[in-house]
Amino acid sequence: MTHTEQILQKIETNTEVVGVIGLGYVGLPLAVNFAEAGVQVIGFDKSEQKVNKINSGENYIKDIRDAVLREVVDKITLQATTDFSRMKECDALIICVPTPLDKFRKPDMSYIEASCEAIGQNMKAGTFISLESTTYPTTTEDLMLPIIERESGFKHGSDFWLAYSPERVDPGNKTFHTKNTPKVLGAMSEDGLIIGKALYSNAIDNIHTVSSPRVAEMVKILENTYRLINISLINELTLLAGKMDINIWEVIEAAKTKPFGFQAFYPGPGIGGHCIPLDPFYLEHIAKRFDFDLSMIHAAGHINMRMPHYMYIKIATALNRQKKAVNGSNILFLGVAYKPNIDDERESPALEIMDQVAHKGGVVDYHDPFIETVKTPNGKSFSSVELSAKTLQNADCVVLTTNHDVFDMEFVKENAQLIVDMRNMITEASDTVYKL
Repeated sequence: MTHTEQILQKIETNTEVVGVIGLGYVGLPLAVNFAEAGVQVIGFDKSEQKVNKINSGENYIKDIRDAVLREVVDKITLQATTDFSRMKECDALIICVPTPLDKFRKPDMSYIEASCEAIGQNMKAGTFISLESTTYPTTTEDLMLPIIERESGFKHGSDFWLAYSPERVDPGNKTFHTKNTPKVLGAMSEDGLIIGKALYSNAIDNIHTVSSPRVAEMVKILENTYRLINISLINELTLLAGKMDINIWEVIEAAKTKPFGFQAFYPGPGIGGHCIPLDPFYLEHIAKRFDFDLSMIHAAGHINMRMPHYMYIKIATALNRQKKAVNGSNILFLGVAYKPNIDDERESPALEIMDQVAHKGGVVDYHDPFIETVKTPNGKSFSSVELSAKTLQNADCVVLTTNHDVFDMEFVKENAQLIVDMRNMITEASDTVYKL
């Protein structure tokens, strides 16, 4: 029996073992989905804290129900480990590690490279390998394949199969989650595609196959760059509208009445999360190898990068109207998550705005019911303060940076001296409410 026949038989009989590398916002929900389907799952992570929490049934990802995690752990269909040598027990390995940018805004591929080295050193023959981390097109073929073949001594197509299937996690989304969000899959061989589709079908409802990993990699970049460009467009128009005394929110609501050819995007202090702010830089990185200039995407990325500075100017202008300076003023930020109702502050524009205000002498505090502590890009640490009438009254300016549903805007308006609303949480501007 060939390796292909063996793994397909295991998948058909639900006896395969799936390893998930990286147990964060992407990896843990995927691991739980496989485990719920009765698949034996081993989760790999370098963090002993995460591993210990999972093995004790303690949940740290809000998109997973606590009872579901406890159930799959109790049934021992999901276990976590820091021992990467256990990869040899796995029939499939799925990589869900971070892909940040370095200080020069170039893709930091070290997590993927380290995962591939560990896989090559520990996997058995006949393993299906899939990358889910956001990256630039050609990563699977040009970066991953040589490392795995070098470290393992195995040959792709006969000893293992390699694929790319981009994660599509939307933290806080109550409608679409890992299981019911269609999954794109591209593999380097026909057998790999067949195996990957059979494997993922155990955990995900709909699999959409494409002709190659680089097509699948470009799908992820397209999805997020589409949003980046449109959000950057509306942010730039918002800045112009403010100078022209035009309410951009009224403009958007009117434009939405057109039943075709228009999709509403909304302004804010900048774009956060792991994907949208970073994807254009991944694409720029690979485009340079092909001597191609991505002028529109470059511009959109830099508009987004500048938004926190424009938001600092909004705060300074609002204080100036009250005959106050940023220097020495108490500035309270409401919300540091990058989107509402989640506990994720990755790439949140609020953190950079806090840094800029602090750099100019402002006394910074924040309140976020979902995030107890944060560290800003400049390395400053803050803890969430109580949102009381006294806290609001003592602030020279309250900045609405995340539109969490739990915020009581009437309570905030009653007690705040001055409000800078960056999320349209208060409908009308006034002498004490300064709109984006």
